[in-house]
Amino acid sequence: MKRFGSVTVLSGHIHQGLQKTEGQMTFRTAMSTAFLPPAPGQGPGPGPLQGSTEEVRRFLGLRSVTYSAGKEPLAMVDATLG
Repeated sequence: MKRFGSVTVLSGHIHQGLQKTEGQMTFRTAMSTAFLPPAPGQGPGPGPLQGSTEEVRRFLGLRSVTYSAGKEPLAMVDATLG
């Protein structure tokens, strides 16, 4: 990857949000359409977040990405299901 000025890695169907840059590589995860577990070190233990239907829908979502060749950054839009 060294021959590129920058690289963006997009991942979906994850269970924790992440945005991290290492050197010229940026890693981004999208909101999941699967139920999320609590953040590491939070919550009573393994398992999906608990809550009412409306509360849980705030944690679920979709990401759309628009790419145009050139030097413009990726246009990313997140939308929750709730």
